[in-house]
Amino acid sequence: MDFMIAAIITIVGLTTPILLAGLGELVVEKSGVLNLGVEGLMLVGAISGFAVTVFTFNPWAGVVGAAVGGALASLIFAVLVLQLNSNQVATGLALTIFGTGLSSLIGVNFTGRIVAPFGSVFPDVLAKDPFWKLFFGYSPIVYFAILMVFVVGWFLKKTRAGLILRAVGENDLSAHSIGYSVIKVRYMAIAFGGAMAGIGGAYFSLVITPMWAEKMTAGRGWIALALVVFAGWRTGRLLAGAYFFGILMALELYAKAAGFSFLPSQFWAAMPYAMTVVALAIISSRGTAGASAPACLGKPFTPST
Repeated sequence: MDFMIAAIITIVGLTTPILLAGLGELVVEKSGVLNLGVEGLMLVGAISGFAVTVFTFNPWAGVVGAAVGGALASLIFAVLVLQLNSNQVATGLALTIFGTGLSSLIGVNFTGRIVAPFGSVFPDVLAKDPFWKLFFGYSPIVYFAILMVFVVGWFLKKTRAGLILRAVGENDLSAHSIGYSVIKVRYMAIAFGGAMAGIGGAYFSLVITPMWAEKMTAGRGWIALALVVFAGWRTGRLLAGAYFFGILMALELYAKAAGFSFLPSQFWAAMPYAMTVVALAIISSRGTAGASAPACLGKPFTPST
Protein backbone atom coordinates (compact mmCIF):
# COMPACT_ATOMS: atom_id res chain seq x y z
CA MET A 1 0.00 0.00 0.00
CA ASP A 2 2.77 2.45 0.92
CA PHE A 3 4.51 1.71 -2.38
CA MET A 4 1.33 2.40 -4.36
CA ILE A 5 0.73 5.68 -2.55
CA ALA A 6 4.32 6.77 -3.15
CA ALA A 7 4.05 5.79 -6.82
CA ILE A 8 0.84 7.77 -7.33
CA ILE A 9 2.31 10.84 -5.62
CA THR A 10 5.37 10.58 -7.86
CA ILE A 11 3.23 10.30 -11.00
CA VAL A 12 1.14 13.32 -10.01
CA GLY A 13 4.29 15.34 -9.38
CA LEU A 14 5.83 14.43 -12.73
CA THR A 15 2.58 15.10 -14.59
CA THR A 16 1.87 18.58 -13.24
CA PRO A 17 4.38 20.66 -15.27
CA ILE A 18 3.45 19.11 -18.63
CA LEU A 19 -0.23 19.46 -17.77
CA LEU A 20 0.18 23.17 -17.06
CA ALA A 21 2.25 23.81 -20.18
CA GLY A 22 -0.10 21.68 -22.29
CA LEU A 23 -3.16 23.61 -21.13
CA GLY A 24 -1.50 26.89 -22.04
CA GLU A 25 -0.46 25.63 -25.46
CA LEU A 26 -3.95 24.25 -26.09
CA VAL A 27 -5.43 27.73 -25.66
CA VAL A 28 -2.74 29.22 -27.91
CA GLU A 29 -3.40 26.67 -30.65
CA LYS A 30 -7.16 27.08 -30.32
CA SER A 31 -6.60 30.70 -31.32
CA GLY A 32 -4.83 29.55 -34.50
CA VAL A 33 -1.21 30.07 -33.42
CA LEU A 34 1.44 27.35 -33.17
CA ASN A 35 4.09 28.14 -30.54
CA LEU A 36 6.95 25.65 -30.49
CA GLY A 37 8.78 27.66 -27.85
CA VAL A 38 7.13 25.98 -24.85
CA GLU A 39 10.40 24.45 -23.64
CA GLY A 40 12.08 27.85 -23.63
CA LEU A 41 9.13 29.44 -21.86
CA MET A 42 9.23 26.78 -19.16
CA LEU A 43 12.91 27.48 -18.54
CA VAL A 44 12.28 31.22 -18.37
CA GLY A 45 9.50 30.54 -15.86
CA ALA A 46 11.76 28.22 -13.86
CA ILE A 47 14.51 30.81 -13.40
CA SER A 48 12.06 33.72 -12.96
CA GLY A 49 10.16 31.91 -10.24
CA PHE A 50 13.33 30.79 -8.52
CA ALA A 51 14.91 34.26 -8.60
CA VAL A 52 11.80 35.97 -7.23
CA THR A 53 11.53 33.38 -4.46
CA VAL A 54 15.18 33.88 -3.50
CA PHE A 55 14.70 37.64 -3.12
CA THR A 56 11.25 37.61 -1.51
CA PHE A 57 11.48 34.36 0.51
CA ASN A 58 7.94 33.72 -0.70
CA PRO A 59 7.25 30.83 -3.13
CA TRP A 60 3.81 32.28 -3.92
CA ALA A 61 5.53 35.41 -5.22
CA GLY A 62 7.81 33.10 -7.15
CA VAL A 63 4.86 31.53 -8.95
CA VAL A 64 3.58 34.97 -9.90
CA GLY A 65 7.08 35.90 -11.09
CA ALA A 66 7.24 32.73 -13.18
CA ALA A 67 3.89 33.51 -14.80
CA VAL A 68 4.96 37.08 -15.57
CA GLY A 69 8.33 35.93 -16.91
CA GLY A 70 6.73 33.32 -19.16
CA ALA A 71 4.10 35.77 -20.40
CA LEU A 72 6.67 38.47 -21.21
CA ALA A 73 8.88 36.02 -23.09
CA SER A 74 5.87 34.75 -25.05
CA LEU A 75 5.01 38.31 -26.05
CA ILE A 76 8.33 38.51 -27.91
CA PHE A 77 7.08 35.60 -29.98
CA ALA A 78 3.70 37.30 -30.35
CA VAL A 79 5.16 40.50 -31.74
CA LEU A 80 7.25 38.61 -34.28
CA VAL A 81 4.48 36.35 -35.58
CA LEU A 82 1.47 38.66 -35.24
CA GLN A 83 2.93 42.04 -36.16
CA LEU A 84 5.81 41.02 -38.43
CA ASN A 85 4.24 37.82 -39.82
CA SER A 86 7.38 35.78 -39.21
CA ASN A 87 7.21 32.02 -39.64
CA GLN A 88 5.61 30.52 -36.53
CA VAL A 89 7.61 27.30 -36.58
CA ALA A 90 10.99 29.00 -36.98
CA THR A 91 10.13 31.71 -34.44
CA GLY A 92 8.97 29.14 -31.89
CA LEU A 93 12.20 27.18 -32.25
CA ALA A 94 14.15 30.41 -31.84
CA LEU A 95 12.18 31.14 -28.68
CA THR A 96 13.22 27.79 -27.24
CA ILE A 97 16.88 28.59 -27.95
CA PHE A 98 16.44 32.08 -26.51
CA GLY A 99 14.74 30.84 -23.35
CA THR A 100 17.36 28.16 -22.79
CA GLY A 101 20.21 30.63 -23.15
CA LEU A 102 18.56 33.36 -21.09
CA SER A 103 17.76 31.00 -18.22
CA SER A 104 21.35 29.72 -18.21
CA LEU A 105 22.72 33.27 -18.21
CA ILE A 106 20.52 34.47 -15.35
CA GLY A 107 20.88 31.19 -13.48
CA VAL A 108 24.66 31.55 -13.13
CA ASN A 109 24.07 33.78 -10.12
CA PHE A 110 21.76 31.24 -8.46
CA THR A 111 23.69 28.01 -8.87
CA GLY A 112 23.81 26.06 -5.62
CA ARG A 113 21.18 28.17 -3.85
CA ILE A 114 18.04 26.59 -2.46
CA VAL A 115 14.63 27.97 -1.58
CA ALA A 116 12.06 27.08 1.04
CA PRO A 117 9.38 24.73 -0.31
CA PHE A 118 5.65 25.43 -0.32
CA GLY A 119 3.76 24.73 2.85
CA SER A 120 0.71 22.52 2.71
CA VAL A 121 -2.64 24.16 2.05
CA PHE A 122 -4.26 21.50 4.25
CA PRO A 123 -3.78 20.69 7.96
CA ASP A 124 -0.70 18.58 8.72
CA VAL A 125 -2.90 15.84 10.15
CA LEU A 126 -4.16 15.27 6.60
CA ALA A 127 -1.13 16.28 4.53
CA LYS A 128 1.26 13.95 6.40
CA ASP A 129 -1.05 11.05 7.16
CA PRO A 130 0.18 7.86 5.40
CA PHE A 131 -3.11 7.49 3.52
CA TRP A 132 -4.71 10.92 3.31
CA LYS A 133 -1.57 12.50 1.86
CA LEU A 134 -2.63 10.75 -1.34
CA PHE A 135 -5.33 13.43 -1.60
CA PHE A 136 -4.02 16.28 0.57
CA GLY A 137 -0.23 16.00 0.45
CA TYR A 138 0.61 17.81 -2.77
CA SER A 139 2.00 21.22 -3.62
CA PRO A 140 -0.62 23.93 -4.20
CA ILE A 141 0.50 24.05 -7.85
CA VAL A 142 -0.82 20.50 -8.33
CA TYR A 143 -4.32 21.53 -7.26
CA PHE A 144 -4.05 24.65 -9.40
CA ALA A 145 -3.19 22.54 -12.46
CA ILE A 146 -6.16 20.22 -11.98
CA LEU A 147 -8.48 23.18 -11.37
CA MET A 148 -7.25 24.83 -14.56
CA VAL A 149 -8.27 21.78 -16.59
CA PHE A 150 -11.89 22.48 -15.68
CA VAL A 151 -11.50 26.26 -15.96
CA VAL A 152 -10.03 26.07 -19.46
CA GLY A 153 -12.63 23.51 -20.56
CA TRP A 154 -15.44 25.70 -19.21
CA PHE A 155 -13.93 28.82 -20.79
CA LEU A 156 -13.64 27.29 -24.25
CA LYS A 157 -17.07 25.66 -24.28
CA LYS A 158 -19.33 27.83 -22.16
CA THR A 159 -18.20 31.43 -22.40
CA ARG A 160 -18.58 34.06 -25.10
CA ALA A 161 -14.87 34.89 -24.94
CA GLY A 162 -14.03 31.22 -25.46
CA LEU A 163 -16.37 31.06 -28.44
CA ILE A 164 -14.65 34.10 -29.94
CA LEU A 165 -11.22 32.54 -29.41
CA ARG A 166 -12.30 29.33 -31.11
CA ALA A 167 -13.86 31.31 -33.96
CA VAL A 168 -10.59 33.14 -34.48
CA GLY A 169 -8.77 29.82 -34.63
CA GLU A 170 -11.22 28.25 -37.05
CA ASN A 171 -11.76 31.15 -39.44
CA ASP A 172 -9.86 34.32 -38.66
CA LEU A 173 -11.14 36.22 -41.71
CA SER A 174 -14.77 35.60 -40.79
CA ALA A 175 -14.11 36.62 -37.18
CA HIS A 176 -12.40 39.78 -38.43
CA SER A 177 -15.27 40.57 -40.81
CA ILE A 178 -17.82 40.63 -37.99
CA GLY A 179 -15.70 42.97 -35.88
CA TYR A 180 -13.52 40.82 -33.63
CA SER A 181 -9.87 41.77 -33.23
CA VAL A 182 -7.98 38.66 -34.31
CA ILE A 183 -4.61 40.09 -33.31
CA LYS A 184 -5.83 41.09 -29.83
CA VAL A 185 -7.37 37.68 -29.18
CA ARG A 186 -4.18 35.93 -30.25
CA TYR A 187 -2.01 38.25 -28.14
CA MET A 188 -4.02 37.35 -25.05
CA ALA A 189 -3.96 33.64 -25.88
CA ILE A 190 -0.19 33.66 -26.36
CA ALA A 191 0.34 35.57 -23.11
CA PHE A 192 -1.84 33.06 -21.24
CA GLY A 193 0.06 30.16 -22.78
CA GLY A 194 3.36 31.74 -21.76
CA ALA A 195 2.16 32.28 -18.20
CA MET A 196 1.01 28.67 -17.88
CA ALA A 197 4.29 27.37 -19.31
CA GLY A 198 6.15 29.62 -16.89
CA ILE A 199 4.27 28.20 -13.91
CA GLY A 200 4.95 24.71 -15.23
CA GLY A 201 8.65 25.53 -15.34
CA ALA A 202 8.54 26.97 -11.83
CA TYR A 203 7.24 23.63 -10.58
CA PHE A 204 10.68 22.19 -11.33
CA SER A 205 12.68 24.88 -9.54
CA LEU A 206 10.30 25.41 -6.61
CA VAL A 207 8.79 21.96 -5.97
CA ILE A 208 10.49 19.00 -7.65
CA THR A 209 14.03 20.19 -6.91
CA PRO A 210 13.90 23.49 -4.98
CA MET A 211 17.19 24.68 -6.43
CA TRP A 212 18.41 25.92 -9.79
CA ALA A 213 20.05 23.76 -12.45
CA GLU A 214 20.50 24.44 -16.15
CA LYS A 215 18.01 22.83 -18.55
CA MET A 216 16.15 21.34 -15.60
CA THR A 217 12.93 20.92 -17.61
CA ALA A 218 14.72 18.19 -19.60
CA GLY A 219 12.56 18.43 -22.71
CA ARG A 220 9.20 18.38 -20.95
CA GLY A 221 8.06 21.31 -23.09
CA TRP A 222 8.26 19.12 -26.19
CA ILE A 223 6.12 16.48 -24.48
CA ALA A 224 3.57 19.19 -23.64
CA LEU A 225 3.46 20.20 -27.31
CA ALA A 226 2.87 16.63 -28.43
CA LEU A 227 0.31 16.19 -25.67
CA VAL A 228 -1.96 18.84 -27.21
CA VAL A 229 -2.05 16.94 -30.50
CA PHE A 230 -2.34 13.61 -28.69
CA ALA A 231 -5.39 14.97 -26.87
CA GLY A 232 -7.06 16.21 -30.05
CA TRP A 233 -7.21 19.75 -28.64
CA ARG A 234 -9.61 18.65 -25.86
CA THR A 235 -9.03 19.38 -22.19
CA GLY A 236 -10.37 16.07 -20.87
CA ARG A 237 -8.11 14.07 -23.14
CA LEU A 238 -5.25 16.39 -22.27
CA LEU A 239 -5.61 15.48 -18.59
CA ALA A 240 -5.69 11.75 -19.39
CA GLY A 241 -2.75 12.04 -21.78
CA ALA A 242 -0.69 14.00 -19.26
CA TYR A 243 -1.07 11.24 -16.69
CA PHE A 244 -0.23 8.64 -19.32
CA PHE A 245 3.10 10.35 -19.92
CA GLY A 246 3.49 10.85 -16.17
CA ILE A 247 3.26 7.08 -15.71
CA LEU A 248 5.95 6.58 -18.36
CA MET A 249 8.25 9.06 -16.62
CA ALA A 250 7.63 7.43 -13.26
CA LEU A 251 8.36 4.03 -14.79
CA GLU A 252 11.79 5.33 -15.73
CA LEU A 253 12.54 6.28 -12.13
CA TYR A 254 11.29 3.05 -10.60
CA ALA A 255 13.01 0.90 -13.23
CA LYS A 256 16.32 2.55 -12.43
CA ALA A 257 15.74 2.18 -8.69
CA ALA A 258 14.86 -1.49 -9.13
CA GLY A 259 18.07 -2.06 -11.07
CA PHE A 260 16.64 -3.48 -14.29
CA SER A 261 20.10 -4.09 -15.71
CA PHE A 262 18.92 -6.05 -18.76
CA LEU A 263 18.09 -2.70 -20.39
CA PRO A 264 20.35 0.37 -20.34
CA SER A 265 19.23 3.38 -18.31
CA GLN A 266 19.08 5.42 -21.51
CA PHE A 267 16.20 3.22 -22.69
CA TRP A 268 14.01 4.19 -19.73
CA ALA A 269 14.97 7.86 -20.06
CA ALA A 270 14.03 7.87 -23.74
CA MET A 271 10.72 6.02 -23.32
CA PRO A 272 8.44 9.05 -22.73
CA TYR A 273 9.87 10.80 -25.78
CA ALA A 274 9.69 7.68 -27.92
CA MET A 275 6.06 7.20 -26.93
CA THR A 276 5.42 10.82 -27.85
CA VAL A 277 6.63 10.11 -31.39
CA VAL A 278 4.66 6.85 -31.59
CA ALA A 279 1.43 8.48 -30.38
CA LEU A 280 1.76 11.31 -32.89
CA ALA A 281 2.52 8.86 -35.70
CA ILE A 282 -0.58 6.78 -34.89
CA ILE A 283 -2.80 9.83 -34.74
CA SER A 284 -1.41 11.23 -38.00
CA SER A 285 -1.81 7.93 -39.81
CA ARG A 286 -5.48 7.83 -38.89
CA GLY A 287 -6.01 11.40 -39.94
CA THR A 288 -7.65 12.35 -36.65
CA ALA A 289 -5.17 15.09 -35.78
CA GLY A 290 -5.83 17.11 -38.89
CA ALA A 291 -9.59 16.78 -38.45
CA SER A 292 -9.46 18.09 -34.90
CA ALA A 293 -6.91 20.85 -35.35
CA PRO A 294 -8.08 24.46 -35.61
CA ALA A 295 -8.34 25.31 -39.30
CA CYS A 296 -6.10 28.39 -39.06
CA LEU A 297 -3.41 26.73 -36.94
CA GLY A 298 0.02 27.99 -37.97
CA LYS A 299 -1.30 30.28 -40.70
CA PRO A 300 -0.52 34.03 -40.60
CA PHE A 301 -3.48 36.39 -40.43
CA THR A 302 -3.68 38.63 -43.48
CA PRO A 303 -6.96 40.57 -43.51
CA SER A 304 -8.29 41.54 -46.93
CA THR A 305 -9.39 44.97 -45.69
